[in-house]
Amino acid sequence: MGSPSPAPRWTRLEHDERREQILTCARRLFSERGYADVSTTEIAAEAGVARGLLHHYFGTKRDLYAEVVRTMVRLPPPLPDADVAARPITDILDVTIHRWLGMVSRHRQTWFAAVGAEGGLGGDPEIEKILEDAREEVVDRWVTILASRRPDATAEVEPELRAAIRSHIALAEAATREWLQRERLTRAQAHTLITRSMLVLIDDIVPSLVRDAAPKTA
Repeated sequence: MGSPSPAPRWTRLEHDERREQILTCARRLFSERGYADVSTTEIAAEAGVARGLLHHYFGTKRDLYAEVVRTMVRLPPPLPDADVAARPITDILDVTIHRWLGMVSRHRQTWFAAVGAEGGLGGDPEIEKILEDAREEVVDRWVTILASRRPDATAEVEPELRAAIRSHIALAEAATREWLQRERLTRAQAHTLITRSMLVLIDDIVPSLVRDAAPKTA
């Protein structure tokens, strides 16, 4: 008589590990083929779990996709204030854009679908909120970074600074699509476009916006 068959993988995993295993497989499959071409049955099989367990943890396929997008755009923990103040702004910007381009490259189908570039759930209110929250978190992070260098000046220009950074996020997303989707830029060119335009924005454009907003004296 042969030895008993091994128990299914999912029976030997803790709750958080099972959940992360499902999420990892979903992230990879959505990124390879996009939302429409991946089923929950396929994700469950890839993760080695019953489909019912997938629905138990995440609900519907749409709910699982929303969680994939949420984890995809989550920012890394911020640097300690002392490190931020000590590092040149160009270094912080280079690292930030390198991470951004790498993330979108790894998850291109998921990102394109999320923003409505290649089908999927672009325009879905929950997906839109996830993306909007992530963009606002980027704005908050940069306002904090710049405030650590010139707190008084940053406080004076914060509305214009926040508006300019939000506009730059749109430029970064468009430049990324020019690289990955339309292939009119290389990754290096996209990196250059995004980083240098941000430096111009900080050093020249925002001060100009503040001057334009200042009340004119007779």
